[in-house]
Amino acid sequence: MRAVIQRVSRAKVTVSGNVSGEIGAGILLLLGISRSDGQREADQMLEKVLNLRIFEDPDEKMNLSLLDIGGELLVVSQFTLYGDARKGRRPSFIEAAPPAEANLLYEYFVSEAGKRVSKVETGVFQAMMDVELVNDGPVTILLDSEKQF
Repeated sequence: MRAVIQRVSRAKVTVSGNVSGEIGAGILLLLGISRSDGQREADQMLEKVLNLRIFEDPDEKMNLSLLDIGGELLVVSQFTLYGDARKGRRPSFIEAAPPAEANLLYEYFVSEAGKRVSKVETGVFQAMMDVELVNDGPVTILLDSEKQF
């Protein structure tokens, strides 16, 4: 499982002109799911995302998590995080989970997040989406469940 975490002051996803998800201060999470991912990887990734200390405390140190600040979460599926562009000019997506499997794990992740975060919004799985954000900082963190980076 791969994630791009962006600390935002606001973010929004629009599909065919309709807003599907919108948050204020919190995290915009772009989530990619691989063929080998399961609930264990989803649980570990969720734990990491929710507790990652990327928000400033009163001393302006990145010392607080999304849970600490009561922030909001916008989760957007993004299979292209598994694009392998090491050979040639066209990325290969062979490591990305097939859509049906990825959607089940994506829905599981969102459901589990909703048990711990007051506001969880989403994009639309497999849709062409417009994602708007104001990256606060900017702060962007990359995570990989296999710890490749």
